[in-house]
Amino acid sequence: MEAVMAAINAVTDLSVEGDIGVVTLNSPPVNALSAQVREGLKGAFEGAIADPAVKAIVLICDGRTFIAGADITEFGKAMTGPSLQDVQAIIENSPKPVVAAIHGTALGGGLEVALVANYRVAVPSAKAGLPEVNIGLLPGAGGTQRLPRIVGVEKALEMVTSGQHVPAKAALAMGLFDELVEEGDLRAGAIAFAHKVLAEGRPLNKVRDLNAKVEAARGKPEIFADFRKANAKKFRGFMAPENNIKCIEAAVNLSFDEGLKEERKLFMELMTGSQSAAQRYVFFAERQAAKIPDVPDDTPTIPVKKVGVIGAGTMGGGISMNFLNAGIPVTIIEAKQENLERGVGVIRKNYENTAKKGRLTQDDVEKRMGLLTPSMNLEDLADCDLIIEAVFELMEIKKEVFGKLDKIAKPGAILASNTSYLDIDVIAASTSRPESVIGLHFFSPANVMRLLEIVRGAKTDKSVIATSMQIGKKIGKVAVLVGNCHGFVGNRMLAQRQREAQKLILEGAMPWDVDRVLFDFGLPMGPFAMSDLAGLDIGWDPAKTSSSTVREVLCEMDRRGQKNGKGFYDYDENRNAKPSPVVEQVIRDFAEKRQIQRREISDQEILERCLYPMVNEGAKILEEGKAIRASDIDIVWINGYGWPVYRGGPMFWGELVGLDKILAKMREFHETLGDDFKPSALLERLVAEGKGFKDA
Repeated sequence: MEAVMAAINAVTDLSVEGDIGVVTLNSPPVNALSAQVREGLKGAFEGAIADPAVKAIVLICDGRTFIAGADITEFGKAMTGPSLQDVQAIIENSPKPVVAAIHGTALGGGLEVALVANYRVAVPSAKAGLPEVNIGLLPGAGGTQRLPRIVGVEKALEMVTSGQHVPAKAALAMGLFDELVEEGDLRAGAIAFAHKVLAEGRPLNKVRDLNAKVEAARGKPEIFADFRKANAKKFRGFMAPENNIKCIEAAVNLSFDEGLKEERKLFMELMTGSQSAAQRYVFFAERQAAKIPDVPDDTPTIPVKKVGVIGAGTMGGGISMNFLNAGIPVTIIEAKQENLERGVGVIRKNYENTAKKGRLTQDDVEKRMGLLTPSMNLEDLADCDLIIEAVFELMEIKKEVFGKLDKIAKPGAILASNTSYLDIDVIAASTSRPESVIGLHFFSPANVMRLLEIVRGAKTDKSVIATSMQIGKKIGKVAVLVGNCHGFVGNRMLAQRQREAQKLILEGAMPWDVDRVLFDFGLPMGPFAMSDLAGLDIGWDPAKTSSSTVREVLCEMDRRGQKNGKGFYDYDENRNAKPSPVVEQVIRDFAEKRQIQRREISDQEILERCLYPMVNEGAKILEEGKAIRASDIDIVWINGYGWPVYRGGPMFWGELVGLDKILAKMREFHETLGDDFKPSALLERLVAEGKGFKDA
């Protein structure tokens, strides 16, 4: 029976049920630890501790979740109200047992609050985690010091460096939760647990005092060395995972209070650094990309219950898998029976491989394959709501396909092209319904890569845009709307880098120099390693060969890339690359024939010539309105081209370098190397006005 109920502030109240004080938080949408929430918690716990009728305290949240983390909007602003550490101290030092009652997610600061309670109970659907690493940070309120004391060092390392959300059952098994209570009955279950604690006279366990698990790892530096080694590839270039590991090391080797000091120091190092700023920027930029100024949220969308895909090659197959994964039936079309069978076979094999790794059941595989209808008849697309063409990248072929689709597709169906360069308006003009045509540019492998570049034609209807954005989200993609121009946003900027890479190897650098500089910058691979992976002969026609580029000469020498063990690099049987003396000679001969005087080229020049023109091209894209925001360009590059997230995308990085510096260098290159380096008018204007891309 509730005897007393007092509102502490707008988001917190304290009620007393028998001898249990119940502190309830209700700060929608996710009970984030804002100043108001911290104030409410402080007042409620002080009230419960001071009330002689209260023997134990339960902390619970209303709404869809427990405290889901810090209030990220407060980052970088002046602190108001009590600090999280002040609130934690009150809870942790309570003379009465405190039980945290968890549903939804206890993440970041939310889990750090739960870790200062004496006990934690949860419903089976709850999850807990410390995901700060995903925004370039570490848990800054004792999370790295308390977690290893309760779950052990190995589990703690995994959790803080991956940011994973641990399901309730696993959290119970590792000791993070003390008990699971029935779904939908959290309040009663938590109060019953508090009564049990009182009846059994259980001690006031403080996580900070549990030293057995950290002491077990003391004097065993190999635990950390092995963990770093196993994850070296994944953590390359990132500061946050390393600082998280150092914090767990501190928990093992220092006292709790000294460990907290180390955590604070390493937290501030990240908080004030450029990597976390970049990662937080990307976090918001990804959400922003979904907002299109002239397509309001209430724009009607077209229900997509069935999808057609034309082409069962690498792209068509990968595109189909996205829809099958989301439970949407797909009809896949190919002109030749053997190509159709091969394409469907590859899709099945991909699913079987995922099942072998335990990420799908055999039943899931069959269910997905059961949604796929292979056909050689375009007429079978008549009942599809969305048809995606993934045929050869030639305008004539695409126009022919769309002309046929126009006669077959039902009225209102969306006709999409998976083109990476071609003019969407020209494709749309081959139909009588240009308003239904849109570009859906998937990235290879299409079932893995997160980016979907959505290309708006001059006549594309707003409902078609809204539906495409929505479907992108449904199939787990990061969808970015771009304008129609050659190469759109991603490939248009990539062309700048590719051109300079090709010029640099003739002027004095070698392919492995260019690749090394870009790899060290944080990209997954350089342009020449990438060419070798894709195959040097993609788009090369031996009948029309003219030895006009180094790549053509290499193809004529049957150097095709990784697939036959020799391309720009030489490969051993395990596909390990090493610089090729043959290629070095080919490049020197080619430069001589072109009368290019080779010279020493510094790493700095390689970086500037490959990346500054990209920033400049991004500025032109903004100037022409082909991207809505600079942050959209960055999202394209992070999700489609492997730009390192800790550098925030080319436009964010450009501002970090300094737009004035980039402009000065572009002017210098323009003078010595010609019009490829002509600065964009927008770049010149922003520098003159002392502004950044977000002001554009």
